Amino acid sequence: MKASEPVTAQDHQRVATALAEAYETRSPIDPPSASWAMNLDDAYAVQALQVQRWVAQGASVKGHKVGLTARAMQKLLGVDQPDYGHLLDGMFLSSGERVVATRFLQPRVEPEIAFVLARDLAGPGVTPVDVLRATDFVVASLELIDSRIRDWKITLVDTIADNASSGAVVLASRPVLPGAIDLRLTGCTLYRNGELVATGAGGAVLGDPVRAVAWLANVRAATGEALRAGDVVLPGSCTAAMPVSPGDTVRAEFAGIGAVHVSFEGEEKGAQ
Repeated sequence: MKASEPVTAQDHQRVATALAEAYETRSPIDPPSASWAMNLDDAYAVQALQVQRWVAQGASVKGHKVGLTARAMQKLLGVDQPDYGHLLDGMFLSSGERVVATRFLQPRVEPEIAFVLARDLAGPGVTPVDVLRATDFVVASLELIDSRIRDWKITLVDTIADNASSGAVVLASRPVLPGAIDLRLTGCTLYRNGELVATGAGGAVLGDPVRAVAWLANVRAATGEALRAGDVVLPGSCTAAMPVSPGDTVRAEFAGIGAVHVSFEGEEKGAQ
C-alpha cells in the first residue's frame, strides 16, 4: 500500500498485528508511517486494537502514561501536545527488582513521579486541583520505555500506534501525599551504575506533572473514558530518556519523594 492512500480498518489490523509480532519475536519492524498514511485517529485505533488483544489474552489495564511532555521532544516530532498509552498489569515491577534486559527490544529509562488515584477522574473540565483531590499518593518511579520500531525511527503516529512506546514501570514503595510538596519544584537526579547522568525537575513535565494528569483525563473524556480509582498514571519524564544495556543498574532520586532503582541482567539461565 502507498503511504498516500487512505487508511482502512483492515490496515489498522495489519499494523496492530505487525506490532504484536514484534513484541512476540523481539524483532523490531520498520515504521508503520512509511507504509500507511496514518493520522492520530488511525494511530490510536491501532493502539486500541493492541490493548484489546492483550486483554483478550488475560491482561488487565492498570493505568496510563503520558508521553511527549517535554517541549524538546514535541519540537523534535513537530507536535504541540503530548500523547498517551496504556499500562497493563504485567508491566509493573517493584523497586530493586532485577529484570532480564532481553525482555525488551531497545529499552530506555525515564524517571517519573507516578500518581495513584483514590477515585475516578473524568473529564471534560478536569483541573489541576481536581487531580490533587483525586490522587491518593505519588511515588517515585522509572518508566522503561521501549520501541517495536527499528532504531527508534519514529514519528508521532508510530509511537502512538506502538502504545506510546511503553515497556514497563518500576514503582517505589514510599507513598507521599501530593499536597505535601510542590511537584513542580521537585528535583530529580538519575544515575547509571552509580554515575550521575541527568538532572531534572517536575516542572519539566508541561510545567507541572499535575497538569499532565489533567490533560490525560480531559483527552480520554473525548472517547467516553475516565481514569479510574486505583489507576497508576505516569505524567512524563523529568529528564531525557537514557538507553540501558545488560549489566546496568539505574537509580532515580526525587527530592521529598524518595528513590527507585532497577537492575538489568542478561538472558535468563537456561534460555535458548
